[in-house]
Amino acid sequence: MLRSIECWRFQGGLRMTKGLVRRKIREMLAEDVGRIDVTSEALISPKAIAKAKIIAKQSGILAGVSEAALVFKEMGVNVKVLKSDGERIKNESVIMHLVGPARGILAAERVALNLLMRMSGIATATKELMDRARRKNPKVVIAATRKTAPLLTYFDKRAVIVAGGKPHRYSLSDHILIKDNHIRLVGDVVEAVHRSRKFRGIEVEVEVRKPEHALLAARAGADVVMFDNMTPAEIRRAIRMLEKEDLRKKVVLEASGRIEPSNVGDYAATEVDMISSSYMTLRAPALDMSLEITK
Repeated sequence: MLRSIECWRFQGGLRMTKGLVRRKIREMLAEDVGRIDVTSEALISPKAIAKAKIIAKQSGILAGVSEAALVFKEMGVNVKVLKSDGERIKNESVIMHLVGPARGILAAERVALNLLMRMSGIATATKELMDRARRKNPKVVIAATRKTAPLLTYFDKRAVIVAGGKPHRYSLSDHILIKDNHIRLVGDVVEAVHRSRKFRGIEVEVEVRKPEHALLAARAGADVVMFDNMTPAEIRRAIRMLEKEDLRKKVVLEASGRIEPSNVGDYAATEVDMISSSYMTLRAPALDMSLEITK
């Protein structure tokens, strides 16, 4: 029997240790600072100590606090966090206070803000999708696709989780997802599912674009059927076909493809179990924030 949607596959999620996150952040700092921060070197004494704060310039859902704090700590700056990940913030909300070397604060500023702004924008968009979807289907899960910025996948997916969404696949190793190109290479849906069964204990998901193909995938034993770029009417037809053969409760049903705030409610109303979207990681705007030196 298939595990519940809340357990299905999302345990694989975010495996990155704090050490690996720190290494990525050091790479970001190295990229941004370059050989030396010539402006600070020219203007500011290496002994200068400063106080600063990070302020939100828009309302939304906050994400990336621990990552931003880690950026500043890498530059020897002490951080006092005032707002937590997942918290709804308003314009002019103070996110954190900073005390430390003035040069360190300025060197860390852009990387820390970029992470905070990007992750908060993703979290805000995820929450909007969830709110709109759950007005029509209170149990539906909102998940993020792998359409993220290269090397930022961990940060993008964590922002989705902060807002209450699910990461779906973090990498290709998380679970089997048979897409149209796989089927072209193998020959047909049924054969692709059968071949996938050699990996015991790994869930098998099949992407389909026609109601009839959803039926074939479910009959073959797929754990998850993804309706890719299908209209809500086509999805309802596919569900009726699955119900007629008593297969509906044996598979997790997922809608995906060009789903955004304007239409997510229509897809949720079909009673799918999950909706995956790239809107939050590819198209949602960053949440504006700034750093101000206070003393």
